[in-house]
Amino acid sequence: MESQIHTLANLFAQLGLPNEPGAIEAFIATHTPLHDAILLSEATFWTPSQAAFLKAEIAEDADWSAVVDSLNLQLRRRS
Repeated sequence: MESQIHTLANLFAQLGLPNEPGAIEAFIATHTPLHDAILLSEATFWTPSQAAFLKAEIAEDADWSAVVDSLNLQLRRRS
């Protein structure tokens, strides 16, 4: 069975967040930089259900894990 490829916009929609390019950029700008000591799923800006989804997808190396990793990297970049 092939894994499905998800986009950042799909991930934001899955998380119940606005998923237009400008909204994604604004979210990332607002929450960057995420400190290296904080796991993505433990960041305070997630709801409990969002955090659980992110944690599960990374732990299971599931279909969403590549795009979750991408978001993680984008939130950790330094300006």
